[in-house]
Amino acid sequence: MIPSGYLKSPTPARSEDGATRESGFSRSCSDSHGLLGSDWNRSNMLDVNKKKRVIEKFKVHATDTGSPQVQIAILTEEIKELTEHLRTHKKDFSSRRGLIKKVGERRRLMKYLKREDAKAYDELMAKLKV
Repeated sequence: MIPSGYLKSPTPARSEDGATRESGFSRSCSDSHGLLGSDWNRSNMLDVNKKKRVIEKFKVHATDTGSPQVQIAILTEEIKELTEHLRTHKKDFSSRRGLIKKVGERRRLMKYLKREDAKAYDELMAKLKV
């Protein structure tokens, strides 16, 4: 038999304006660390327009969006943004982990491109200044 106190739902939380919310939590999950007011993009990805510009600059053919050259260029821009973010937020370890994953992914793609097309690799490295 379950004691009657265990079946009660949490008391509704009150927001700053005094209205009740259904959740028993004091903050929404997406703002639990106060990130919504931050200048950092929560998805840790490039802005759509910036990504389009990178694709336009490094595409191999007219409809190219996934060639190794484009992927490496996009990862390089994301790495630059994450590095800049981590300069101001030194204890953001989840972003640091994301940066390390992106660097590893870029390194694997660069290794693949160098193995498959050394000339394209050299041209890309000159363009990216990596």
